[in-house]
Amino acid sequence: MGKHIVITGVSQGLGRAMVDGFIAEGHTLSGCARSAGAVAHLAAQHPRPHGFTVVDIRDDAAVAAWAAAAIAANGLPDLVINNAGLVNHPAPLWSVPAEECDAVIAVNLSGTCNVIRHFAPPMVERRSGIFVNFSSGWGRSTSPGVAPYCATKWGVEGLTQALSQDLPTGMAAVALNPGIIHTAMLETCYGDDAAAYTPIATWAKAAVPYILGIQPGDNGRSLTVPGQ
Repeated sequence: MGKHIVITGVSQGLGRAMVDGFIAEGHTLSGCARSAGAVAHLAAQHPRPHGFTVVDIRDDAAVAAWAAAAIAANGLPDLVINNAGLVNHPAPLWSVPAEECDAVIAVNLSGTCNVIRHFAPPMVERRSGIFVNFSSGWGRSTSPGVAPYCATKWGVEGLTQALSQDLPTGMAAVALNPGIIHTAMLETCYGDDAAAYTPIATWAKAAVPYILGIQPGDNGRSLTVPGQ
């Protein structure tokens, strides 16, 4: 029987690849992104029962409305993937504009909290379901020029550890390092050198089955997609 999977940030990159991968495996998707054009394209390509909604996860009220609609349409999710993220343009911390720094924090941390806040209560009541919060190699190590991003991904690791302790038996929260993949976000950091890293399609072939294999017994673990 297929799962109901919720994914944020489905307009491009890893989120977009996961949508196609999970649907190909027979699962039902509820996804969100900020791009109206991308959402419309996804809705046309993958009609109901799948659902795609324009949501800025920084907006708690918008996330609340989306969660209620997704649950009403397809039932409680079996898997919630907090994938949406931003990275700052590389620069010393003091040179990162306040607006850019705030946006990275708002999406990567506050947005993740908003999604958990509105999907978790009915899942906890049912005592089932898994949260996969996308971390990064920069959530477990650091590099110059990406201090805001590192701060948020280290925050995701801590948030996930604490969340795992809040959850009842039968549920799980894990922090997942997807690896270094050739995405637009990586190009922001590495420029043309990003092309030397794993293509998205190759990554998805490993990541989709790996994520589907995460179990309640993995609660609290910091995981990495194999081969990355």
